[in-house]
Amino acid sequence: MSNDHLPATPELCDYMRKVSLREPAVALRLREETARHPRAIMQISPEEGQFLALLARIVNAKRTLEVGVFTGYSSLSVALALPEDGRITALDISEEFTNVARRYWKEAGVDHKIDLRLGPAIATLNELLAEGNEESFDFAFIDADKSNYSGYYELVLRLLRPNGLIAIDNVLRHGEIIDGTTQDPDTKAMQAFNEKVGKDPRVQQIMLPIADGLTLACKL
Repeated sequence: MSNDHLPATPELCDYMRKVSLREPAVALRLREETARHPRAIMQISPEEGQFLALLARIVNAKRTLEVGVFTGYSSLSVALALPEDGRITALDISEEFTNVARRYWKEAGVDHKIDLRLGPAIATLNELLAEGNEESFDFAFIDADKSNYSGYYELVLRLLRPNGLIAIDNVLRHGEIIDGTTQDPDTKAMQAFNEKVGKDPRVQQIMLPIADGLTLACKL
């Protein structure tokens, strides 16, 4: 029994992947292609993709929202877990990055489940609200520019149904989150954001040391 977290050494990570990871071949090919991308650090880990898919199943998600797509690993993982009539509304600003995602969504046979909307996410989230989608989504994943997390969170919370779940990535900022002297604007924004969510009475939340830190917030 332990009341602390076990350090995830490379050896333990290898072991967990060996005995627990169930990664479809199409997802592995996407991950391997993205690993050669200049911004490969933006890709989530395969364990996180599997965890997001599990969360979507647990909440019986049919309508999901993704803020930040990159090359599409997270949306692919969730789309594969959704029922045939499930849908993801996926938001990003880069046609270049999401063109990679489109290829793999089509190869996996889930492209019909994903509504990709290109443009600034704040504007698109407001459009979704204006279209009458308030409290209509079951699950959301936020993994985009850190300085706008608070704005994304507020709008996603309005779009989420009661007892819906938000997963928020990169909340530990590679350990930099505990640096009280940081001048990095993204890290400072995440420090303020974490404090906000931790005290938000509208949600039940927990921060987990998965990958670069993942906060789960259930709308009350």
